[in-house]
Amino acid sequence: MIVYITLTALISIVIGIAIDRSLLKKVLKRKEQEAEAKGQQLIEQAKMQAKSIVQDGENQKKDRLLEAKEKFLKLKAEFEEEANRKKNQIIGNENKLKQREQNLTKLMEQTKRREAELNALKESLQEQADLVNKKKEEAERLRLSQVKQLEKIAHLSAEEAKQQLMEALRQEAETQAASDIKNALEEARLTATKEAKKVVIQTIQRTAAEHAIENCVSIFHIDSDDVKGKIIGREGRNIRALEAATGVEIIVDDTPEAIIISGFDPVRREVARQALQGLVTDGRIHPARIEEVVAKTQKSIEEQILELGERTVIDLGIHGLHIELIKLVGRMRFRSSYGQNLLQHSREVAKLCAVMASELGLNAKLAKRAGLLHDIGKVYQDETDLPHAILGMELAKKYKEHPEVCNAIGAHHDEIEMTSLISPIVQACDAISGSRPGARREVMESYIKRLHDLEALALSFNGVTKCYAIQAGRELRVIVDADHVSDEQASMLSFEISKKIETEMQYPGQVKVTVIREMRAVSYAK
Repeated sequence: MIVYITLTALISIVIGIAIDRSLLKKVLKRKEQEAEAKGQQLIEQAKMQAKSIVQDGENQKKDRLLEAKEKFLKLKAEFEEEANRKKNQIIGNENKLKQREQNLTKLMEQTKRREAELNALKESLQEQADLVNKKKEEAERLRLSQVKQLEKIAHLSAEEAKQQLMEALRQEAETQAASDIKNALEEARLTATKEAKKVVIQTIQRTAAEHAIENCVSIFHIDSDDVKGKIIGREGRNIRALEAATGVEIIVDDTPEAIIISGFDPVRREVARQALQGLVTDGRIHPARIEEVVAKTQKSIEEQILELGERTVIDLGIHGLHIELIKLVGRMRFRSSYGQNLLQHSREVAKLCAVMASELGLNAKLAKRAGLLHDIGKVYQDETDLPHAILGMELAKKYKEHPEVCNAIGAHHDEIEMTSLISPIVQACDAISGSRPGARREVMESYIKRLHDLEALALSFNGVTKCYAIQAGRELRVIVDADHVSDEQASMLSFEISKKIETEMQYPGQVKVTVIREMRAVSYAK
């Protein structure tokens, strides 16, 4: 029984295995068919993609060919247009040349005609000259016969008559002596200074500068008047702290949207203005913050001064200048002299010196260096009793500047003797820059006093009836009495007045003296 069951189980297992193998074969066969179908499908897709890529390439090739063809046509059109333009230009030039040839032909014909006319005129002049010579000979013979007749009539020889005539004319010669002396002096002065004036005029014409009058106040603009209360602070503590830190006076009044900063030191005014700008922008305004911002602003201004000095010497082409001198040059920007900005004045003097030195064949670089540094004594911070020219010379010596530069700095106001040719050039260019119209300003009282003194000086001469100072004191019109002053005396009077002005007065530039003598004849018809 057990054996039967075992056999039955074995048979069942064998049958199951056979069935599984049959099913496995069918599954494998179906998988193979599916794989073949899928492979065939992938092959078809690859063929279609390859065909699409080939088609795209053909399309791109056609597009590129079309683009190349369009570009070629465009270049061809441009070339034809340029060729036509060149052709038209050549034709125009040929026409111009033909016109010039015609003009030259006409000009040559005119020249030939003029040569013929000149030859005819020359022959006519020669005939006239011969005729004049003959008449001169006849006149000389006639003069000699008249002299002999006069000697017989007057019982005097020609020499004696000549002496008497000279004696009679001596009085007239003495009256003209003053005028002759004046004309001789003016002619000698003109001849002696002709080249110098030429150099000065050329230098002034080649060097131009803008002039801006410096003031003692700066205006700080604000967005609204509400900021004024913050700047003043409780019981004015903020504005007092700001004035104490900067050393300027801050005026907060009814001026809309503006605060006035007053002070004679432009550096302090600029520090105060920038400090106010920083405080207003930040919004925190109190004494401690004010001191901090002012300290930072002062440091920033020092950096700006150094940068400004370096930029100035680079612009002027000056090399090897000591760092302390560069700082002094930058500080000139914040200093003015009679309203004229000191840095602009020094730059202008440097350029004038370079041009004038070049015209005279001197060292232009040394002259430019001396012109830039001639007023550095005005910006020295330490207190001293020395004149600014001597102080500037000492500073230049301290920082190893050239001896000629040092002498030019010290001698530009005649404090020391000039030892080089650069020194008078610096002095002259300093006067040129300061005397340009609009460069400097004067205090009204001193200006009016100078004009009054100028008129009073002219009125002190005999025969002067009226006197007017015009052209801001650059010209003096003097009206004299025609009955007491002759024409020769008027000429001498203008010379004497100009000499007295030179010796007794101080003035910028030059003063033109014009003497007017008017003769009036009055009669009445009754």
